[in-house]
Amino acid sequence: MAGVVAVTGATGFLGRHLVRALAEAGWTPRVLVRRDPIHPLWRDLEVEVVVGDLKSPGALDRLSRDADVVVHAAGLIKAGSLEGFNAVNRDGALAAANAARAAGARFILVSSLAAREPALSRYAASKRAGEDAVREASPEALVVRPPAIYGPGDTETLGLFRLAAASPLMPVLSPAARIAMIHVHDAAAKLADYCKNPFLGVVELSDVRRDGYTWTEIMSAAAAVMGRKPRLVRLPDSGILAAGALADAWSLATRTPTVFGFGKARELLHADWTLSSAPMAEGVPSVFGLLDGFAHTVDWYRTEGWLPKNIVA
Repeated sequence: MAGVVAVTGATGFLGRHLVRALAEAGWTPRVLVRRDPIHPLWRDLEVEVVVGDLKSPGALDRLSRDADVVVHAAGLIKAGSLEGFNAVNRDGALAAANAARAAGARFILVSSLAAREPALSRYAASKRAGEDAVREASPEALVVRPPAIYGPGDTETLGLFRLAAASPLMPVLSPAARIAMIHVHDAAAKLADYCKNPFLGVVELSDVRRDGYTWTEIMSAAAAVMGRKPRLVRLPDSGILAAGALADAWSLATRTPTVFGFGKARELLHADWTLSSAPMAEGVPSVFGLLDGFAHTVDWYRTEGWLPKNIVA
């Protein structure tokens, strides 16, 4: 066996696939969870379990003890305030890094491409704050910035395919914008490879297209794998920002944090989410492009009953 890799955020979308990729690469995954997990992806795996969360006394120390690598994949994507985001995305990341350093383990922080533009949203600011805190405390740490991640088990992208199946119209944003994407299998494989072949500094991930995709390409690909050819409709930037502001107002009134808000709208409208200027630390190459990645994801949705098996165009 290659050794032990400890993982926070293991029950999240990326984390679940990462644990499997680590096991298939010969590592023993050790996960920090609130209760003993039972997940189909792990049914045939040997996974060590540490019960607790980021704030449980001693949990991060137990997770990191005798580990070769600690991968911090836990993160918060919705909160009512910057302080709420920072409590997990900054303070949690720093606590995990300190525990790894005390245990003599290498540390990998899974951040976000949004951290490159911290002024856009509270989420982006908190991810950048987490990076800065980790790099100050552990200069030898690796910070990994994935772009938008999709794939089997993703509940967020499911709505895109449902819309493509049902609607004669598909919305697109600025034609000048470009967005990097990555299939979750590729993201997990790259992280597993970084555990074996260390890099330093900040690494940005993408699929086979480092220059990203236009909104037209993304929406057209989603429609194509559903067997549809909808009309693409350009949404005005002002409408996206107004929708974000309304979402924030509703969230404040109901005290219910949401992923989409004014900050997320600003992220969506940002013109350059490509990796053209990112440092090269490719490791294992990506397998999926957008069209075959979407097709693979939709096949999984249909097999699992998340989408109807037979869509009539």
